[in-house]
Amino acid sequence: MTEDTAERVHPLTVLNEDETIFRDSVREFAEAQVRPLVREMDEHAKIPRALIDRLFELGVMGIEIPESFGGSGGTFFHAVLAVEELSRVDPSVGVLVDVQNTLVINAILRWGTEEVKRRYLPRLATSTVGAYALSEAGSGSDAFALTSSARLDGNDFVLTGRKLWITNGNEADLFIVFATIDPAAGYRGITAFLVERGFAGFSVGKKEDKLGIRASSTCELILEDCRVPRENVLGEIGKGYRAAIETLNEGRIGIGAQMVGLAKGALQHAISYTKERKQFGKSIAEFQAVQHQIARAAVDVEAAMLAVYNAARLREAGRPFLTEAAICKILSSEVAERVASLAVNLFGGNGFVKEYPVEKLYRDAKIGQIYEGTSNLQLQTIAKQILG
Repeated sequence: MTEDTAERVHPLTVLNEDETIFRDSVREFAEAQVRPLVREMDEHAKIPRALIDRLFELGVMGIEIPESFGGSGGTFFHAVLAVEELSRVDPSVGVLVDVQNTLVINAILRWGTEEVKRRYLPRLATSTVGAYALSEAGSGSDAFALTSSARLDGNDFVLTGRKLWITNGNEADLFIVFATIDPAAGYRGITAFLVERGFAGFSVGKKEDKLGIRASSTCELILEDCRVPRENVLGEIGKGYRAAIETLNEGRIGIGAQMVGLAKGALQHAISYTKERKQFGKSIAEFQAVQHQIARAAVDVEAAMLAVYNAARLREAGRPFLTEAAICKILSSEVAERVASLAVNLFGGNGFVKEYPVEKLYRDAKIGQIYEGTSNLQLQTIAKQILG
């Protein structure tokens, strides 16, 4: 290989200078600002507003927002790196940042009018948390079976219905809400609306008490004749399904990054602990059986990271990435569960108590196979693409 050829080859895991500096700054922040709060946030099921404010100050709550709107002017890959690094320490903080960037901001950048961008992007870059409200009691994997309705009344749409499982529900002041203007039209009636917390008829309902990612709020949203100005339609009327599909494909890469970060964190805990823990006169890391388990986990983490980075790079290059996004999500979520489970095993009895960090990561990992498209849904997507 010539020197010129080597310079043109860009391995997936080799970051450029800007990406490296960005990743390192987020990693330093996660260790210094997030790690001391992890156990408290898990126990109280809440991310302190002071920490959210520091995330805004760091610039990770508006990564792809152009600098002209007060954002960081970064790339989608920067967002993936941020979610991964935060999730190494706490996946709850990781998903807060993920939803903000890969779902909410991404959708507004792509589908918002210039007026909508001027109105909301500066707020999302500096102080406003966003949420993405698609799911309902009867529409999970079958997302377009939603029943929330919207009718035009003068210059406003009036929204009625309930949304469930909405991440960032407690913290958010801006919600992308999907409702149908014509139930008989099926998915062609679905429209996306930008709903502010203060709009009349809107309220946040029950906050779920969850197994994992407990600090991340998951809430019900209640729409009781909620009035939304017509100019707050995101994209075209009746074309909300396109915004939902395309945004969720990118969001799945973000969840992949969250799961890779979680797996990396669990593996590092396992490596450190097995080097320190002594049995039969030597560290348990010296036993071949333990070495092989850790080596296998490292293989899994590397494969998942490559899948996530590949999907993210394809998206950034404007290439098709539907299959790759599904692959990276299903692989990374399965790897996260396996590696976190191994970490609990290698910690022995200590792995089963809250004083040590790995039981939390084990609980956090399970959601990766459920939200933003279950593993079965990802397999269905992959099968459709490869079977034609």
